[in-house]
Amino acid sequence: MEQTLSRQEASAAVQDHGWRFLLGTLRTSVRVGSLAQAMGLAADTVAACGDDADRHLRVDVRPDRVVFTLQSSNRSAVTTRDVELARQISATADRSGLLTEPDIGTGAQRSVQVLEIAIDALDIAGIRPFWKAVLGYTAEAGAEGPEDALIDPVGQGPAIWFQQMDQPRPQRNRIHFDICVPHDEAPRRIETALAAGGRLVSATRAPAFWVLADLEGNEACVTTWQGRDG
Repeated sequence: MEQTLSRQEASAAVQDHGWRFLLGTLRTSVRVGSLAQAMGLAADTVAACGDDADRHLRVDVRPDRVVFTLQSSNRSAVTTRDVELARQISATADRSGLLTEPDIGTGAQRSVQVLEIAIDALDIAGIRPFWKAVLGYTAEAGAEGPEDALIDPVGQGPAIWFQQMDQPRPQRNRIHFDICVPHDEAPRRIETALAAGGRLVSATRAPAFWVLADLEGNEACVTTWQGRDG
């Protein structure tokens, strides 16, 4: 029976197979010599995972590497099945003369990692709907509370989580988000963000970009390619 694992259990179960536990996922990287080799390894891995591939596996294929991520999608957590699949993937790579490794101590530019962005807020429940709308994000499975983190449903962008502040900061933000969307998606994205509690700060550079802000003044720009030529 599939069981959810603790952080310690998940880490210990895959440590010796070239995987690392990162924020509720198992991750590894396999160096390859070409995009064709990467695609072949990805296909072999999907076949090895069988019917569980769709529910557990994400694959990022590049000409120099393949990055594998495992997580039980219906639990947003690592399970015993994820550990089994990690070992199967390592064995599949080994049969091709390749190695699953986290790129630690290998001279690589960086190891496997997961990027999260934290937004400090006094009223997390008040600003969270804006960020969900403007980013096109969703809640994780089983974590849909008014103060829970948000994730990219297609796995391209970093997770967003909210940290409780105990007093306001009167100064202007020194960091903001730019969300580049298709030009014909921008109106809908802006409309949903405003309906979710956001406000329009400036449209003077539209359609290149619109400046929006949440209820506490944290800013995000919805950007397109338009209005930038000439």
